[in-house]
Amino acid sequence: MSLPDAFHEIAKRVNNWGRWGAADEIGTLNLITDEVVREAAACVRSGRRIPLALPLQQDGVQTGMIPGRVNPLHTMVQINQELFGPGTVACSDDAVTMGLQAATHWDALTHVSYSGRIYNGRPADTITPHGGAEFSGIDKARHIVSRGVLLDVARARGVPRLDGGHAVTPEDLEAAEELAGTRVRAGDIVLVRTGQVQVYLAGDKHAYGYPSPGLSIRTPEWFHARDVAAVANDTLTFEIFPPETEDLWLPVHALDLVEMGMLQGQNWNLEELSTACGEVGRHTFLLSAMPEPFVGGTGTPVAPVALF
Repeated sequence: MSLPDAFHEIAKRVNNWGRWGAADEIGTLNLITDEVVREAAACVRSGRRIPLALPLQQDGVQTGMIPGRVNPLHTMVQINQELFGPGTVACSDDAVTMGLQAATHWDALTHVSYSGRIYNGRPADTITPHGGAEFSGIDKARHIVSRGVLLDVARARGVPRLDGGHAVTPEDLEAAEELAGTRVRAGDIVLVRTGQVQVYLAGDKHAYGYPSPGLSIRTPEWFHARDVAAVANDTLTFEIFPPETEDLWLPVHALDLVEMGMLQGQNWNLEELSTACGEVGRHTFLLSAMPEPFVGGTGTPVAPVALF
């Protein structure tokens, strides 16, 4: 089905094309200024560190639903090999084959397109088989460090995990913001906890992916109004799956990545972070979520760390 009028109306309201100039390739990451980072650094008080990435392993979250997005295949290419002759220091090396969006990752702004366009109005055919993304590849997002804010929607609703049919709304985000005792501000990276990753951690990767709670088509306007730099959550699909509107697939992706130019993250493990936020009594922290700089990549694995 074609994109409905309601989608296009939202797209006009959140569109950031040209906001940072015609040559811009990083979108809302422009909101992470030096001042924002200096203020974020003040969140580090105890030095406690919380890892947010899932293990990179062959029995990962991918089920084959998306062609080519394979779980990491780790192989040894040499084991204790004495490269410089008998009795010399021996080396072991390994290699990995995987989809860049296979596990905990960032989607680059080029991850999706629609109507032949990507972020900032560039043609979608600038993504090519051999070169990847000519513009707005993940390598252009050189550093992603800012204040992180956990919006724990599941905890705000008084449940360990949202059910699979729950579309996270702006009202949910505001309830979680009230629970957090802070206000999301320009340049923040927002982490939205649904609790869905618990299903994968319990060993059911199929139920983890479907049905899944996720962000509603109404949320991009909320993030746009708050000038959020990037958003990540603890689900496979980021937005609710199956979609809110029948046959309207990935509308939140299109609004966030193409129209707004805002990076998305998926498969983040926010369980230990949720516990830590409760223990320390705050939901803000310094977040380091550096992308692997794959030139022309439309996504990248990431090993984020929250620092308190």
